[in-house]
Amino acid sequence: MAGMHHGLTRLDQLMKTCLHGAGPAKPFAQTLGRLMPPNPVHIDNITHADVISALDDLSQTMRATENEDGDADAGMTFFGQFVDHDVTLDATSALGTRIDPATIPNVRTPSLDLDCVYGAGPEASPHLYGAGDQEHMLMFGRNDNPLDLARTCAGKALIGDPRNDENVIVAQVQGLFIQLHNILMSKIKDGGSAAGDIRGCAHDGISEQVWHDHVSPGLTGFQEVRRFIRLHYQWIVWNELMKDFVDKDCLDRAMEETLFGWDAPVMPVEFTGACYRFGHATTQFHYKMNRDADALGLFATAGFGPRPPEANMDMDMFFGMSGGTAQKARPVGPGLGSPLFELPFVHDTIELGDIGETLTLAQSRNLALRNMVRDRYTYQLASGQQVAAKMGTPVVDVPPELAAKGFKKTPLWFYALQEAKEHGHGKLTGAGGLVVAAVMANLLKRDPTTYLHIPHFKPWSGFGGQPSCLAGIAAYVEEHRSHIADPDKLMCG
Repeated sequence: MAGMHHGLTRLDQLMKTCLHGAGPAKPFAQTLGRLMPPNPVHIDNITHADVISALDDLSQTMRATENEDGDADAGMTFFGQFVDHDVTLDATSALGTRIDPATIPNVRTPSLDLDCVYGAGPEASPHLYGAGDQEHMLMFGRNDNPLDLARTCAGKALIGDPRNDENVIVAQVQGLFIQLHNILMSKIKDGGSAAGDIRGCAHDGISEQVWHDHVSPGLTGFQEVRRFIRLHYQWIVWNELMKDFVDKDCLDRAMEETLFGWDAPVMPVEFTGACYRFGHATTQFHYKMNRDADALGLFATAGFGPRPPEANMDMDMFFGMSGGTAQKARPVGPGLGSPLFELPFVHDTIELGDIGETLTLAQSRNLALRNMVRDRYTYQLASGQQVAAKMGTPVVDVPPELAAKGFKKTPLWFYALQEAKEHGHGKLTGAGGLVVAAVMANLLKRDPTTYLHIPHFKPWSGFGGQPSCLAGIAAYVEEHRSHIADPDKLMCG
């Protein structure tokens, strides 16, 4: 066996080999970047304080005081958050400090590879995995709540990305994929038709020579299960998450064209800092964890600690499983639930040192204003109108609250939400839709190991019988959870 690198499983040797010769020379740069040049704030007859005041006034028009149902299931908001945590993590820039995106390291691998679940694999991230016969299974569960994430003695979740414990809903999306992995590892060990299906799918599109040369025999089953799950996850991202929140014309164009070119950044700040933040607008005021429970306010779902059993959620309340009625996400648009204007975990004011301004505490707790201040003063993003001109999409007018104060351009985040309301029927469209669709399509195109490069790929029949593949996975996990061998040995905390 040649070319094996000890512990290299995040962008493991198998994937690096498959990527050779495809696309640009550096397909997955580990920094963020720009699609368009910086667009600094130009002060003409007003002050920076006036700009902040105008953005604050605009943000207040976004305050929604009651739930509004869109077409997408409520769980897709949090699955979208899970995907975000899989492809990007900016751990260096600070709100209020101007920074060049090209200098921001992206701590996550910018590919749809589920490193937020698997970490760097069982060799390089052994703390995420079991021991002995379970050394390739992921730690999961606690004695007090077998469906919680495994935790340290300090209550910290043993997962690949700590952000996936920030609320009890995204934590259970994380748990869903952990349990799926452990179930399928048990199936592989048992043999049978399911094991054959997993292996057949995992090997599809990758030559046996590559597997022989770059996969340790002891890791074969793990790699097969991981690739099987990755392929389905990638399919869900494009065919369910994107379909739920992005206009079909944008998806079709992004898949048919290379909208930004191979030399464009893989993870542009226009995506991470603006357009993909549409998820903020799809959160509801409150959610019921199960049918017999009272609804919990958005911030009553906070995580980062052991989850009590009563906070375990019925998946059919979030993912539209057969026979149930799922709660819904808000439609994409310039309306945010009022809790997001009073973030309870923000205790300090934001200082904009470059311009000598300080936001009030109330302003610092306003998520909508924070997004627009980040746009204008941290990243200096191109405006919505500038991105629309580049993409050749119809231009949306500057909102009256800004136009009345002499603004000629709209912050990209607000612009994308405005497009969704005015032209997208509650889905991203136009410039915002194309930025999101193009980035996701690019991730799938550049990586030859994705489902996109297996023309006949379709989700496994074992996940069938549900309205969606994600709901099918949830149902499969519910049905086969008892198949995990010795689950108590994987519990911690």
